[in-house]
Amino acid sequence: MYRFLLTPRWWGINLFVVLAIPFCVFMGTWQLGRFEDRVQSHEQAEKAPDPSTRAAKPLDALLPVDKVTSGRPATATGTYADQFLVPGRKLEDREGFYVLNMLRTGSGKALPVVRGWLPGSATEARVPAAPKGEVTVTGDLQASENTHSDGVNVRGGLPSGQVGMISAATLVNLVPYDVYDAWVTLPEAEAGGTGGAMKPVPAAAPEGSGLDLKAFQNLGYTGEWFVFAAFVLFMWFRLVRREAEAERDIALGLVPEEAADPAAETAETPDAAEGAPKDAPEDPSSPDYDVASTPVR
Repeated sequence: MYRFLLTPRWWGINLFVVLAIPFCVFMGTWQLGRFEDRVQSHEQAEKAPDPSTRAAKPLDALLPVDKVTSGRPATATGTYADQFLVPGRKLEDREGFYVLNMLRTGSGKALPVVRGWLPGSATEARVPAAPKGEVTVTGDLQASENTHSDGVNVRGGLPSGQVGMISAATLVNLVPYDVYDAWVTLPEAEAGGTGGAMKPVPAAAPEGSGLDLKAFQNLGYTGEWFVFAAFVLFMWFRLVRREAEAERDIALGLVPEEAADPAAETAETPDAAEGAPKDAPEDPSSPDYDVASTPVR
């Protein structure tokens, strides 16, 4: 009854099922692993001490920035150079902007330093001046932002002196020197009162270390892949069952006979092909009739 499974058509169906189910299971397992990694990272972050409470280290000793060094206090010495404003940044549910200064260090590279946050629209007139001369800053280390970071402006078209993303890839095109692939945010107002009007920007948790929306998206994708695998298997069983029932009906003679061919019926009635009814009366005007309309024999 199931010999139809060896036909070429069913070979194609079976091959698709054999490949699709393991693929769906693999993808579902991979997404589940991503979710479990995020849960584990979140638990470790909660148990670990606050990175900002640990002892400060030189900037170069903490690079590159990862989940361990993100948020750690880093120190760097240099002089402030170019200044940029980063609009569209919220603090305590208020709209405002960051004040970003490039700190030229002795290595020749510049470290982006977020000196603070101000409310309202980004305007140079309201920004306190940066300290003059050589300074040593200690700020919480952060990885370069990307297009998925909160508050990033990827549309472009910003006025001169403003940037939408704190990233070395963006800043290196605006300044004539190299830029560290990291930035720091000052945890408190600058000494001397020059930054007293600005509020410190708290360090953000490293990307992928918390139970954010992306983590639950991974969990949702896990369920979807397993549902796809179950659906493929269900449809295969359903097709097999229908095919087996059809084979059984044919074997038992339960399939109705096909209707007669209309062309064959037409061939049996030549009069129909001539376009006249079979019993139509003959034309009285025919030569075979006499005046009395009696057929001549």
